[in-house]
Amino acid sequence: MTGPLHGLKVLELAGIGPGPFCAMFFADLGADVVRVDRPGGGTAAVEYGLDLLNRGKRSIALDLKRDTETALRLADRADVLIEGFRPGVAERLGIGPEVCLGRNPRLVYGRMTGWGQAGPRAHTAGHDITYVALAGPLHAIGSVPLNLIGDFGGGSLYLAAGILAALWEARSSGIGQVIDASIVDGAAHLMTLHWSMLAGGAWRDEPGANLLDGAAPFYRVYETADGRHMAVGPLEPQFFAELLARLELPSEEAHDYLDRHRWPHLASRLAERFKQRTQQEWTEVFDGSDACVAPVLSMREAAADAHLVARNTFVTHAGVTQPAPAPRFSRTPTALGRPPASPGEHTEEILADWLS
Repeated sequence: MTGPLHGLKVLELAGIGPGPFCAMFFADLGADVVRVDRPGGGTAAVEYGLDLLNRGKRSIALDLKRDTETALRLADRADVLIEGFRPGVAERLGIGPEVCLGRNPRLVYGRMTGWGQAGPRAHTAGHDITYVALAGPLHAIGSVPLNLIGDFGGGSLYLAAGILAALWEARSSGIGQVIDASIVDGAAHLMTLHWSMLAGGAWRDEPGANLLDGAAPFYRVYETADGRHMAVGPLEPQFFAELLARLELPSEEAHDYLDRHRWPHLASRLAERFKQRTQQEWTEVFDGSDACVAPVLSMREAAADAHLVARNTFVTHAGVTQPAPAPRFSRTPTALGRPPASPGEHTEEILADWLS
């Protein structure tokens, strides 16, 4: 493995969604990630066939209800532990933070939940959609945004940031700590800009009525002649002027384009124009311009886009097309390592490597 986290040891207690993504993120950056799976071939993760969230990791099969000691010995050697159980479960298994940090004081213990370790909902079930609903983003967006804002944006990446911050602090203190990363906290934090706009009177607390939620004619998606779509986002006046020029619409339409009263008229004009050509034709029209317009591509189309191909944004590894590690590093470049492991595939190897 290569990357800036080479040498970092991460112990992941198998879960679903944000925990595995965070551990994959560390593996992508070069960390040695050992995933503790359930024995007998069953994992704690939802099976989707090939689970790319397990790429770059090694797997050990352990029954945490019966073999706590082996898990604790692994935690003794780890720099980071990641778990995504409901609050109290790790403690009942005997591998909670008090026990683990008592044995390994420098350990950074990352806890990933939806509701957090405390609060009225802490012990109840939930999923991405319920977390982003309670935290505010779902209402503001007005549609289900996959599980990107909750699980991965507000969950995994906040857990990763918290872990890295704790590792940095431990360089001076020599002491680890517990990270309480909850999706509701992260999803709410992601909306700091919108809370700023709300406080300043520039945001209405309703969906479909604001600058960035599709209400503005210069920040929305338009259908093309072939039933495809183009994404339009020229917020600044010079970019909006470029949009009008490429659409061959009168430059006078740019007058007071930020005036909400003109939005219905502008939206109608733009919609009518985009319906006159296909997505490919409009893509060619806007190619190389500053009009902030791009075709709405499917996943497979995105992997074949010339810009993303040039950047190797997607790679084919072990016969599977997938997103490449991100971000990029000038001196310690990242690269994909081993493909997703089957549960327990590296049990003997890990025991010999970490515990010998």
